[in-house]
Amino acid sequence: MDPAGGCPHADNAELLARGAVASVVLPGDVAGMVVLGHEALKEFLAHPDVAKDARHFTELAEGRIPDGWPLKTFATVRGMTTADGEDHRRLRSLVGKAFTARRVEALRSRIETVTAELLDGVERAAAEGDGTVDLRARFALPLPMGVICDLLGVDARYQDRLHRLSSQVVATDTGPEEAMAANKELLALLAAVAAARAEQPGDDLASALIAARDEGGGRLGQQELIGTLLLMIVAGHETTLNLVTNAVRALCTHPDQLGLVRSGRARWADVVEETLRWDSPVSYFPFRYPTRDLTIDGTVLPKGTPVLAGYSAAGRDKAAHGPDADLFDVTGPARDTATRHLSLGHGPHYCLGAPLARMEATIALEQLFTRFPELDLAVPGSALPRHAGFVGNSTGTLPVRLRPGTAPAAD
Repeated sequence: MDPAGGCPHADNAELLARGAVASVVLPGDVAGMVVLGHEALKEFLAHPDVAKDARHFTELAEGRIPDGWPLKTFATVRGMTTADGEDHRRLRSLVGKAFTARRVEALRSRIETVTAELLDGVERAAAEGDGTVDLRARFALPLPMGVICDLLGVDARYQDRLHRLSSQVVATDTGPEEAMAANKELLALLAAVAAARAEQPGDDLASALIAARDEGGGRLGQQELIGTLLLMIVAGHETTLNLVTNAVRALCTHPDQLGLVRSGRARWADVVEETLRWDSPVSYFPFRYPTRDLTIDGTVLPKGTPVLAGYSAAGRDKAAHGPDADLFDVTGPARDTATRHLSLGHGPHYCLGAPLARMEATIALEQLFTRFPELDLAVPGSALPRHAGFVGNSTGTLPVRLRPGTAPAAD
């Protein structure tokens, strides 16, 4: 795996041509595997003999993984993403109440207001400059970060620092010293956030988690509290940030598909689902571990091996999504519910925030293209710099023109 990341789709196609499961070398020469095929991944994600707890990670349990390993946080953070069975159900139940359909729908008005305010800022920034604006930094990032911090009760002054540190912690191309320093600083910041909410509790998720911790009885420990806050903040904004970025880029480079939405032949929600399939915001997510030698699609995954979930590959698996799986098609008949993408997970660890992410992205896209119907990329799509690392899948920036100007060269 290239620690610097890059566009995954060419490599995915090559790997899928060989099979649904592949052996990979992770940073630091750690042996791993990736499940790429749609049906294989669906089976793997829900398999009873696949664990998330890092005590099943053989090399880590034997002390052969150094502290500065860039992917170590994915394995060792305490929370839902590294818990199994009853522990996982306990932690998920503490958070799940904030993501019921009723509570998510209650956020709609606030999300619409924040979206409109951010677009005001986007327009001002474009007018004050040369007519271009980085939509990723000015819009796709602050929308989900603001929403998840509101939900948690995290003060706005922490948002920029939280994004910077969380990006460093989940990167795959950081050096050992940088990785350890970022992890230490982020955990300290989250502890400070928790302490502030404990002093001034409110009607928010962080306060509810702190109350569960302080009640005792084993419902939530301090490390689990910090790990849950980390998960909520990272997953609560990084995935939606990449989703909105990828959707805008896809629509700008496929104007015929944008036309289908404008004409009413497709919905903005269809754009969100097709983007999740075609250009998943998460490419290779760490880690799961077979608790015994496990055969998936004819390939053995040895017990204790760290396995990546290859979401970006599964989304373009032609065996599941048809021969045109490489095409961005918001009305594609192969993308029905029978072969629904897996980009938000599957099985017991299915993303709790999926309804919120879908709502945020749908509102963001509809308001953006309604307000700026002539919006287009300011550079060719192929020239956009890629997001660092192989976990997230997106571009590092998204420069756009809100109105006609100097057109970018052909993509």
